[in-house]
Amino acid sequence: MTICITDIHIRHFSLPLEPPFRASWDPQVRTRFSATLVEVHTDAGIVGYGSGDSMYGFDQFKHLFIGQDVSQTERHSDVLAMLAFHYARYWPLEIAIWDVLGKAANLPLFRLWGGHSNRVPAYCSTGELHDPVQRKEEVLRFREQGFRAVKIRMRHEEVRRDLAVVAAVREEVGETMEIMVDANQGWRMPGDTRRPWDVKRALQVARELEHYGVYWLEEPLEHANFAGLAELRRATSLRIAVGELNRSPADFREFVSQGSADVLQPDVVVCGGFSLGLKVAHLCEQHGLRFCPHTWGNGLGLMANLHLAAATGICPFLEYPFDPPGWTPERRDFILADPVLVSKDGDLVLPEQPGLGVTLREDLEQFEVQYP
Repeated sequence: MTICITDIHIRHFSLPLEPPFRASWDPQVRTRFSATLVEVHTDAGIVGYGSGDSMYGFDQFKHLFIGQDVSQTERHSDVLAMLAFHYARYWPLEIAIWDVLGKAANLPLFRLWGGHSNRVPAYCSTGELHDPVQRKEEVLRFREQGFRAVKIRMRHEEVRRDLAVVAAVREEVGETMEIMVDANQGWRMPGDTRRPWDVKRALQVARELEHYGVYWLEEPLEHANFAGLAELRRATSLRIAVGELNRSPADFREFVSQGSADVLQPDVVVCGGFSLGLKVAHLCEQHGLRFCPHTWGNGLGLMANLHLAAATGICPFLEYPFDPPGWTPERRDFILADPVLVSKDGDLVLPEQPGLGVTLREDLEQFEVQYP
């Protein structure tokens, strides 16, 4: 049965944050959290949902999709790639289209793609810069909640302060948890005028981190510095993780062909959609790399990346943004009826509802804002 798109609605929501969230990668303190919802309506009465980038300006391109068969996913992906080249990242639409397809098949997406498992271990992804004593106490609480891995940010003005945090956490948890480190050098927010690390600086940091058994070093260089990443990878025993905002299949081929990475991390809701994510997962499988999607947004985006990770069966850990009180599941997932939680043994477990399996909160209208 052919199912056609009849309309596409874009809605915007905003949640006040008190206390504010002080993201390590952003000089601007965040006092509000914005979320955009894409609704794909069809002639079968099925509505699919997606979320990610803001989708500003998309209305002028709706005609490229309305009237089209939802099952033409590669066609839709091709059009979205063209729009991304010329205009903006409208990939939440592709997520919503796949949500429709899963609902039409009465299958959760991870089963539609092969269904390797309904659960993936989560790593606790912190987002703020805390001192060593505070951070090690927090990580102990994360371990009590079931997490078997934690990610620490490196964005202090002095790297030695970041290293002190990693050292304190490793001393406290011993070998009971994996520790990831995110340098956040792959890209910068508009207000961040600092230059990214060069290879020598990244190698200096990597060699220090080797003493603490770090599972991976993430985004240690600019996102398209393929040669530099390859040089760094050859010079350190650490795994190098990259690709969270790389936008094209060509970038991921370069990571592989130049030997630039051990872990590839596309985030499907902001770059490439499920189409790119599935291709990168296959690339990882073919070349013996780890596939660990990045996911720092709201709960709908988290669920999208979780479905992909669970379907592939080659994701050792999935990112779970969590750093209370600044960043909690209730804040992160405020557009959903219930926040996405980690099981007592540290896993993210997928529901059996069709599509993405998400339910929007009934009183969502209270957070709705008009197009800016």
